[in-house]
Amino acid sequence: MAHLNHKTRVAFSVTNCICFDQRVRKIAETVSNLNCDIVLIGRKSGDCCEKDKIRFRTVRFRMLFKKGFLFYKFYNIRLFFWLLFQKYDILVANDLDTLLPNFLVSKLKGLPLVYDSHEYFTGVPEVQSRPFVKWVWKTIERAIFPHLDNVTTVTDSVAAQYEKEYGIKPAVLRNCSRTSSGIRGYSHHELGISDDHLILVYQGGGINIDKGGEELIEAVNITENVSLLVVGSGDVLPDLKQKVSELNLSDRVKFIPKVPWEELMRYTRSADAGMSLEKDTNLNYRFSLPNKIFDYISAGIPVITGSLPEIKKLVEENGCGIIISEITPVEISKAINRLKNDHDLLNKLKQNAVRASETISWENESKKVIKFYKDVLSLPDH
Repeated sequence: MAHLNHKTRVAFSVTNCICFDQRVRKIAETVSNLNCDIVLIGRKSGDCCEKDKIRFRTVRFRMLFKKGFLFYKFYNIRLFFWLLFQKYDILVANDLDTLLPNFLVSKLKGLPLVYDSHEYFTGVPEVQSRPFVKWVWKTIERAIFPHLDNVTTVTDSVAAQYEKEYGIKPAVLRNCSRTSSGIRGYSHHELGISDDHLILVYQGGGINIDKGGEELIEAVNITENVSLLVVGSGDVLPDLKQKVSELNLSDRVKFIPKVPWEELMRYTRSADAGMSLEKDTNLNYRFSLPNKIFDYISAGIPVITGSLPEIKKLVEENGCGIIISEITPVEISKAINRLKNDHDLLNKLKQNAVRASETISWENESKKVIKFYKDVLSLPDH
């Protein structure tokens, strides 16, 4: 595929703003080291596109519609014609919402296609109550997936589900975090938090329904000497802010909008524990291994989490957190108090998280990315 005097041109497509898609950027950076010229294709989003500098060439579509059917329709049409009339050697579709145009162009032009499924897309809660929307996406997936040769995903559970449905088992590339040991966290004083408070962090680019945010706010309300940093974006943030106001918790719960990863990790490394409270209400959450889990491990802080299988397995294998039996304010508060009142336990879990971060890192996971893309590029594996 690649020649000595020609860099292989690889186009990565996403429907979101490229700035905050850490998985796409990390994989793109890794693939670029294989003598590849990378182009990232996404949407123009005024609230983030100027905040972070990207080392690759980018194409950002300015969309009239910001969400819903019309957004996906016109984005996919624009993406199809862009890919059709540009010269690329490999196409990479990230998630189901970019797969159709990439697949069509790959067939029309005889190009290799990589499909990277960041989640079990048709199992996300946003489509569970919308049968027609779910049917549309599932129809696209069923029509294309059996014809794919190069598929990756984020967990063993998602890979097993796709193998069950289509007879194709994707390669698993976990979304591990880069090493963050060189990043300095904020002090209690810098955050405006009392020195005797345990600091919790709850983060993510999808702070949405059924992720335990409401229960966490209520848990903070019934737990003394605890402060919470909510960092990121999502559909339920307005409800969480209203609940914080109603409970008069504004001095103990601080909301920070989504920020570049390096800045995010300053907040994460300031905390004593990280929260991951997804509920078992849909297959996507059940199969998930959220990015924030890897950020918490990278930061060397323990995790308080529910008992979803992928998360539970990772936390128990590395002894780096507390598993709660159900996502309720009382159970969350009990776990917080265990850490707050047992300094030996807190220190032990922190030490285990630091130890886990030495192996569970993007620096190690990227070796799998290199092997996978060497196969796609037909490069010798040495």
